[in-house]
Formats: sequence, C-alpha cells, structure tokens
Amino acid sequence: MATFFGEVLAVYSRAVEEDDEELDENEEDEEIRRELEEKREVQLHWSPEVAESLKSGNQLQCSDFLLAVGLNAARFLSVYVLTSENWDAVGHASMWNERSRAEAGLTGGESACVFYRHKKNPSVLMCQATCYIAEDQLFQWTEKVFGCLQRRQLNVTVLSDSSVAEYKTADYLCCSSAPFLRSLHTGAFRGQPVCRSLEQPNIITGLPAAVLNHCEVHRIAAVVYQCYSDVTGPDSVTMETFKPSLTKLGESIQLDPSPSTDVLRKFVRTTNIQSNLYI
Repeated sequence: MATFFGEVLAVYSRAVEEDDEELDENEEDEEIRRELEEKREVQLHWSPEVAESLKSGNQLQCSDFLLAVGLNAARFLSVYVLTSENWDAVGHASMWNERSRAEAGLTGGESACVFYRHKKNPSVLMCQATCYIAEDQLFQWTEKVFGCLQRRQLNVTVLSDSSVAEYKTADYLCCSSAPFLRSLHTGAFRGQPVCRSLEQPNIITGLPAAVLNHCEVHRIAAVVYQCYSDVTGPDSVTMETFKPSLTKLGESIQLDPSPSTDVLRKFVRTTNIQSNLYI
C-alpha cells in the first residue's frame, strides 16, 4: 500500500493475526492437557524382586486377590490379618488428583494403596486402598494392576465401605441393624456369597465397581462385599462385620480371632463425638 507521499507500507491482515493467536493458544492448551494427563497417571511401584519378574514378561501367579477399599475395610485387614506377620509388602500405587496429594516421596508402608504377598503362599495377594481414586483413574488402576496378574484360576474378593444413608430400601431400616453386608458378584463366580445380594436400585461405585466390571468383562471370578455402617470413622463393630467374607478363602488367609487391645487402639478411634447423634 502506498501513502500520499509515495511511501510503501506493509499491510497486515487482522484475520491472519487472530488465526496465529488461536493456533498458539490451542498448542498451549494441548501441552497443558498432556502435562495434566501425565501427572494424573497411576503409577505402580513394585519391590525389586517383583519388578524384575514383571520386566521379563512374566505375570504374577495369583490364585486369590483380596482388595480392601475404605478405612474400615483396610483396617479390618490390619487388625485381623496383617498382625499374623505372614505378609510382605511388595509394592504400592501412587496417584495425583484433586483430592489426594502426590505420594512420590512416600514409601510403600506410608502409601495409601499398598500391596502385600503371603510369605508361605506367594500366589495370595492383598491390597489396602484408603486413598481417593478419581473417575478417570479407575480404569488405569484396574488395567495396570490386573495386567500384572495371571487371570487363569484367579479369584477376586473386594471389601468395601459405604454409609448406611446411601442404602435404599422400601422397608423401614432400624439403626440397630447396621452395620450389615451385601454382595455382588460376576457371572464367573461359582461360590456361595456369605450374605444377601445387594438389592435394586442400590449400586456400588468407585474402585469396587471398576474392579467388578473389569472382572466381568474378562470372565474372572469376583465378589464384592459392601458393608453399610452408620459410623463414619474406623469402628471395631464395623470391622467385625467383614469377618464372614473371608471364611471361603481357606487357610491362606487366617484371621486373628481376638486381636489385642493395643492393636485395636492403634487402628480404631476410641472416641468420635462427631459420629454420635446423641451424647
């Protein structure tokens, strides 16, 4: 373009500038999205022995996999099972999301999702998960964990916590009836559950639902025992409710019939005023 005095000026198109800016913004958004996806990725950290076995392309031989999700379920295992000292911690899972802090600096014993293996029977694995796992991380968790296990003759048992307020029933539910167990299982499960099936329209959610769905798709025998309790925190009565769920697992998982007071005091809050309606 020439001016009145004959000077030649460059002409810029506003449309071209806006297209360039939009392209830069899209690339920046894509980079942020990739970084966020990488940050939210579920990471499995195994012991050197297990990691070496998995590196060689082998999967862990597993006949029974016991998963405890929630404070009462996880602490039930701590009080009644892990006190036998027949278990070795062989790994843990770490993840970052909007409700759980990054666990990169934590050891396996400090992690909120720890894997154990039976010393005398290495084909029996157990996991305690007390951390929050976001919806977009549930599929990752199940795919990565079960990708490390042999599916042949695998039996999965899931123990889960839930508030009795979430239990739907047409009949009046007396407070004295809680805590109680309900079960759901896959089509490949051939055993007899130790309690009644979960009635409609009740559903299970979170990690137990993701694991049950994964097992149904891959035809793995699995059963979920969900405990409905009227106490929000760790409670000895709620823990005892899980006892029948392990009776079908044989001698590989032995329960401590009468845990010591010191052990119970360590994992159970003796006073929890917030959970009491009347004092």
